Amino acid sequence: MSSFNFKEFQDKLSYHFRPWQRSFQFWVRAAEIYAGYKAFQVRVSFVKDVQKQDAMWERQHELAAEKIYAMCSDLGGFFLKVAQVVGKPDLAPAAWVRRLVTLCDRAPATPYDTVQLVVENELGRSVSEMFETFDPDPLGSASIAQVHRARLRGDKDDVVVKVQHPGVRDLMMTDIRNLQAFALYMQKTDIKFDLFSITKEMEKQIGFEFDFAREADAMERIRRFLYKNNTKSPVLVPRLLPDMVTRKVLLMEYIDGIPILNLGDEIAKRGINPGGKIAATAKQNILKSLTLAYGQMILKSGFFHADPHPGNILICKGSEVALLDYGQVKDLPDNLRLGYARLVLAIADNDHIGAAESYRELGIETLSKCEDEQKEMFKLAQTMFDTKLPPGVVMLQPFSEDSSIKKIAVRAFPEELFSVLRTVHLLRGLSVGLGINYSCAEQWRPIAEDALYLAGRIKDKDRKTKGRRRHLLRRSFHRE
Repeated sequence: MSSFNFKEFQDKLSYHFRPWQRSFQFWVRAAEIYAGYKAFQVRVSFVKDVQKQDAMWERQHELAAEKIYAMCSDLGGFFLKVAQVVGKPDLAPAAWVRRLVTLCDRAPATPYDTVQLVVENELGRSVSEMFETFDPDPLGSASIAQVHRARLRGDKDDVVVKVQHPGVRDLMMTDIRNLQAFALYMQKTDIKFDLFSITKEMEKQIGFEFDFAREADAMERIRRFLYKNNTKSPVLVPRLLPDMVTRKVLLMEYIDGIPILNLGDEIAKRGINPGGKIAATAKQNILKSLTLAYGQMILKSGFFHADPHPGNILICKGSEVALLDYGQVKDLPDNLRLGYARLVLAIADNDHIGAAESYRELGIETLSKCEDEQKEMFKLAQTMFDTKLPPGVVMLQPFSEDSSIKKIAVRAFPEELFSVLRTVHLLRGLSVGLGINYSCAEQWRPIAEDALYLAGRIKDKDRKTKGRRRHLLRRSFHRE
């Protein structure tokens, strides 16, 4: 009779109960943060002095930021992605942004011996046989994978080796389902928006991220598109090493640059005045490049990189921008691509009727709770689908009674549009962080117009931006 292995039994039991433990931790922490804000809303309502109210809100945000940071940091996985979405200057209180922005690429790293096993099992050869050098310390570690700098034998250029964390998929699916349940509760109580559809699309997109072969195909497709449609691609896309790609390991060229979050430090280190003309021009060029690339991907191709958070953007020599990590991509159906193009024109032209018609065409169902429905609908369209905040708005506040989402409930939101919504909001977060308030709708107008013209939706004589596309980006930025 074989002896009973208590340690093995304990490990198996811990593995099976891990999702339950994780769910319990999420709900306890989320309930504490939510209850804290609801109780605070009651307390602050008794204070009449506006300055005292502002000071109280700031303190409440700081307390909540610590709890949100602790939850995302301790649980890791999918909650690091949640922190990336929430921790943006236009969406979250400043206290949240200051705390959550530090979570980019801060996921716990998989030990090198495990990384080595994954690489060797996936590629079928030993690390020493394939690589002349392989840095055991990762360049960065995110929720699904980590990346290492290495050099193949017989080559003179460095490469990046992306390796999937073992066993992370099941935990992330658990996290998403918990978030879906929380989203259902929030949309019935506090935020009149179809949050559940958004979390369903997130579930689908996250599932795709675990297939690096799919990511490699997406990266190569976007690279070919951008290089074919421009004299010079607005962003750098890493070259793939096609013979060294599996579902769990991906090799690509190493691009030298600094993370966009470190741009301010780099400018200061070089002795450049952060408020001066040189720094302002560099920031404008960075934003121009990203905006042009995304306008072409979303409106011209429909196939786009859907995860432009700061951890995926490098700034290279001469203010060139490199776009990394193609795990989250979206292929928009033509009806949504062209419907969004029509909405872009409406926002850029300040066309309230056109925006309302575009919402209906896109399948966004709303329920009005205000007198001036058309005006609020347009404000909602700006808030959701443009990087430029509506006049007088410095930060989105979905709990505020003046919020458009409070006045116009979004009852149904197409899941496939979430990637566009998220991309625009991440671009807005970048622009706010760079100190530039600009309209992506204004800059995308000529691309949207071309897309509609090629689809036969508008006639050549109706194209307003014909013949002046080249200068539109420059004017839009200097208009501010």
